Amino acid sequence: MASTWVVVFEDKKITKPDFDNGPMQQNGRGYVLDAPEYDSFWADPKFANIWAIQYGVTPSSDEVEYRDGTPNSSYAEANLGDISQFTNKWDAVHLAQLQFNWDNDNVEGETEAEKIARLGARPTSYSS
Repeated sequence: MASTWVVVFEDKKITKPDFDNGPMQQNGRGYVLDAPEYDSFWADPKFANIWAIQYGVTPSSDEVEYRDGTPNSSYAEANLGDISQFTNKWDAVHLAQLQFNWDNDNVEGETEAEKIARLGARPTSYSS
């Protein structure tokens, strides 16, 4: 079973895979969260030995990979807290990206009403 979230601690990257073309054609959007406001998050001691997380659809498909050779475990066994600590951060960065894209998708001479008709309203929230 494919993971629904991937977190790579070395890269400070959270990815939400997208399987539009089937499991062998995994695409997705990953964001590197390396701004200073994320430093304390990544430095949390509970993540010190974590290399990567592949969070799946069910607990049996979750996998936490360790830096020191400890055998991989499930996310629940790793006792890292709720996955929303990652997904909420991804959602916030993704919303900012969607807003940036909307703000910069302009057609010369187009009114705001025409832009809204073409693109829909400017995104104001996003939740995975």
